[in-house]
Amino acid sequence: MKTQRGISMIEVVVTIAIMGILMAAAMPSVGDWIRNSRVRNTAESIQNGLQTARMEAVRLNRPVTFSLVSNLTSSCALSSSSGSWVVSQEAPTNHCHDNPTSTTSPMVVAKGAVADGGGGATVSAINASNTAATSITFNGFGQIANASAATAIRIIAVNSADGTYRRRVEVSLGGIGRLCDPTIDTSIPANTGDTRACNNALIN
Repeated sequence: MKTQRGISMIEVVVTIAIMGILMAAAMPSVGDWIRNSRVRNTAESIQNGLQTARMEAVRLNRPVTFSLVSNLTSSCALSSSSGSWVVSQEAPTNHCHDNPTSTTSPMVVAKGAVADGGGGATVSAINASNTAATSITFNGFGQIANASAATAIRIIAVNSADGTYRRRVEVSLGGIGRLCDPTIDTSIPANTGDTRACNNALIN
């Protein structure tokens, strides 16, 4: 009759040690993935908000504004360094509690919340003069409204807290917002024509 052999303490210790080594090796990669995901998700949320504002302006045939706001729970103050945003037909200050498609002025169309300035990502919005900007208004043609063109958001930089991962949302005068990678250096021949690269000519 064969005796059933169990797992010895040495085997358990060896197994745990191997698992510990594997987990320690994987942790930096997991951390990098999380930081990169936060930056990408924040940038994509902002890009979606810009697209929503532009489409609503065309649909309603009237000006619609995309605004970066400090939060969506209290004063809804405008902020050039926040990842939270509101799409509305007028200035959204003190109206972040309004439900989207509300009939009360300033008629909030849509909003997106990103906690802690982007959930671990930093946000910085500037206009064509390279100064802080908080909003951009689209006209009925989906273009940047002439009255706000000089002060309108043109670039929104989204970076990880340590600056390792970077993305940028750019808005052309035609109102088209695109997501790009500012780490791609187009002065290097191999990167010439890379559509992922950013357009540094947007700012003065």
